[in-house]
Amino acid sequence: MDKKLHARYEARAKIIKALAHPTRLFIVDELSKGEQCVCKLTDMIGSDISTVSKHLSILKNAGVVQDDKRGTQVFYTLKMTCSIGFFNCVEDILAGSIREHMALSGEK
Repeated sequence: MDKKLHARYEARAKIIKALAHPTRLFIVDELSKGEQCVCKLTDMIGSDISTVSKHLSILKNAGVVQDDKRGTQVFYTLKMTCSIGFFNCVEDILAGSIREHMALSGEK
C-alpha cells in the first residue's frame, strides 16, 4: 500500500474511531433529528458538561459534527448526514443476528 492510500485509510479510521463510543453514537443519533445545544445534550446524556464537550470535540475533529457559537451557548448540527444510512445498515445487521439467534435456539 502506498503512502497516499495509507493516508486515505487513516482518515477513514479517524472517522470510524470517533463514532466508536456509545455516547457519541447517541449524540449523532440525536443530532440527526436536528440541532441541539450542548446544555440539552448534557441533560439527555446525564453526564457533566466537560465529558459531553470532550465527546463533541472528538466528533467535530473527525468532521462528523459542526458547531455554532451563539453568545454563551454552543449549538451542534450533524455534518456527516450519511451516517444515518450507515446506522440503518447496522440496525439491519443487528435485526438479522437476532433473527438468526432465535432460529437457532428455536425461539419465536
